This record gives sequence, C-alpha cells and structure tokens, in this order.
Amino acid sequence: MTAGLAPSLVSGWLNTLRTTGNGGAAFSALTGTFVQLHTGDPGAAGTANISVGSTTRNSFVFSSSTSGSALSLGTAPASWTNGGTSETLTHISVWTAATAGTFEFSVALTASKAWASADVFNLATLTASLGAQAA
Repeated sequence: MTAGLAPSLVSGWLNTLRTTGNGGAAFSALTGTFVQLHTGDPGAAGTANISVGSTTRNSFVFSSSTSGSALSLGTAPASWTNGGTSETLTHISVWTAATAGTFEFSVALTASKAWASADVFNLATLTASLGAQAA
C-alpha cells in the first residue's frame, strides 16, 4: 500500500451517505488525533516501519476547514527527540489515540529527514485536502 486513507475512515465517510434504514450511520468527529513517525511506508494498517528513534505518538489539532476542501494544523504536535539511533524519516501515520487506537491515514514527508541520536524533529505543517467539489 502506498500512503493514504485507511479503509475504515473511508467506509465511515461513505456510510453517512446511506439512508438510516439501509445501514447508514452518522460519522462522529475524532476525539483525538496523534501522529507517529515512520522510516518507510506505514502500510495498510499503519504499523510498518515505525521509527526506532521514537515510538511516541504526539497529539495535534487540525484547524477548521474554511474552503470546504482542506484542513491545516491548528496546533502542531510536540517535538520528538531521537532516543539513540540513526535512521531516515520518510512518512507519518495518524491515529485516534496515543496507544492502540484506530489508524486513520498516512502520508509521505515532502522530503526525507536524516535523524540521528539526540536530534529533534518538528512537524511544522500538515495539510489534508480533497479534490474538486461541485459548486
């Protein structure tokens, strides 16, 4: 799998379009969003290639969408400090909890980042957008 939306997230969105008597269900807003670092594609479950330098998922908040097509960071996640390895960060995954939780989506970083012991990594921007919509 390449980076992208988790099937459970897409199914939840699509099921809101079904009628209530035909299996439709309301989609609830996430109660939390947490980002995890990866050294390669996180895979379909979001669990592959987790960074060894830090396995911590840090919370963040998206700001409200005003354009109807995109979200951006409202509150950035805390910094990560590499706990003692050298690796290259390439992807992130987004989850509903700091541990366990539900995998929501993954994305490749705009540029890979070499990350050595005691280095600090900051995720300063994160934008989620959808394609064209009807006017």
